[in-house]
Amino acid sequence: MSQRALPPPAPLPGSPTLLTGELLGAGLPEDGVRRFAEAFAISGELGTDLGPATSRLELGQTLVERLPAKPRRTELEQQAAAALLHALDEIRAALLRCHAGSIYASLTADHTTPLRVDELVYLAADRYPGLLPTRAAVTAERAHQLKDKDGIEVAQGLFLSAVMALPRPGTHLAHAMLLPTPGALERLEDFRRSGIADLGTARVERRGTVGHVELSNPGYLNAEDDTTLEAQEIAVDLVLLDPDIEIGVLRGGTVDHPLYAGRHVFSAGINLTLLYHGQLTYLFYISRELGLVNKLYRGLAGANRGIHEPEATHEKPWIAAVEAFAIGGGCQLLLVVDHVLAERGAFFNLPARREGIIPGAANLRLPRFVGDRLARQAILGGREFFAGTPEGDLLCDEVVEPGTMDGAIDHAVAGLTGSGLVSAGANRKALRAGQEPLASFLAYMAVYAREQASCHFSPALIRNLEQNWNAQERRPRPSPASDDRSV
Repeated sequence: MSQRALPPPAPLPGSPTLLTGELLGAGLPEDGVRRFAEAFAISGELGTDLGPATSRLELGQTLVERLPAKPRRTELEQQAAAALLHALDEIRAALLRCHAGSIYASLTADHTTPLRVDELVYLAADRYPGLLPTRAAVTAERAHQLKDKDGIEVAQGLFLSAVMALPRPGTHLAHAMLLPTPGALERLEDFRRSGIADLGTARVERRGTVGHVELSNPGYLNAEDDTTLEAQEIAVDLVLLDPDIEIGVLRGGTVDHPLYAGRHVFSAGINLTLLYHGQLTYLFYISRELGLVNKLYRGLAGANRGIHEPEATHEKPWIAAVEAFAIGGGCQLLLVVDHVLAERGAFFNLPARREGIIPGAANLRLPRFVGDRLARQAILGGREFFAGTPEGDLLCDEVVEPGTMDGAIDHAVAGLTGSGLVSAGANRKALRAGQEPLASFLAYMAVYAREQASCHFSPALIRNLEQNWNAQERRPRPSPASDDRSV
């Protein structure tokens, strides 16, 4: 299996002679192959570069489509496909290095139209043929297991990385992702009246001045995936939008796994079953970090503020209540809330090494909590932290005895709200100004967007899932029932 390597920052085109030999050896038409392998340069003028680049991208994609589907390719055909896909990404990367800012400005009406990540990439796919995969192409790819995909979503990573590396486009995109979701705005009036919103994979309830958000994916031990992301972000939005709510509580719902039946479980992290079976999109990673997680950390942006005042957000303090475990993405959430309650014996980990992906923004944030050495042991070595131990207590504020979490939540809420919350938002902003200003976060995300795309489609990830999680034996579950702890 040939790995999708991301293109180095090198001039186009690579090696036309080698490329031609690889493609002709797979039986592709000589005329198309030679036209695709011809050298061309990026001039620095978008109007001049766009036509040749688009023609080359469309021609290369046509050549890829002449090859059999990935599972049916011969070794020579797979080598040809890998060479074509690599060359296509080289063209995209070269074009974006010069023109990402201009392309972003054209898509957003010169930074006046906020577009969420998914809206942005698919509008770019329509406006600039070949630059990014269309929505239809990504949907079609989703029918294949991860190992049988060509990794067309890598192009999305290159594009988003280039956008977030630029101050103005990156800030504008971050602002767009901090706006309330349409789904939250549609439900706000009803939620304010009833105090309850059942969103399927998330439930939010107002009790007094507290907004309780419950993460619910019981068939996968409350793991996260494309089916949970929108609902959980809407739930967080509703807590932040409701003026009668002063503070939010994040907790895992009850599950039906034999080992944890009827118990609250915080989160098993990313849904590895759906990841292995190709049902987790690349955009999940970016939308989660810029939307759900960043809203917990930074709050909501106002429609007319935030682009020029990045920290002018409306935010509230959050408590996380951890029972059983906070694995992977669950552990990442602990790094952006204000107070963590953890059941004695609960554990936190970031099994990035065994999975083969980057654990969100934990690489940026975890060293602030546990120090660089322990952070490297956790991310690179799989070290676990247990509540009630000196190292584990660096990730939580209070250790709670089993069965007493409800009372502990009430006590923590009283402690955080007893003197009022007038300065809570101001102090959160002041802490971020010193620890993680938006510019630093976007610089990290520019690297993350590119590298996570490579990891997501790497053969090493497939191998890790099969060796460490027996992923080939697991199947996506159509019902909430689960007998599988390691998702």
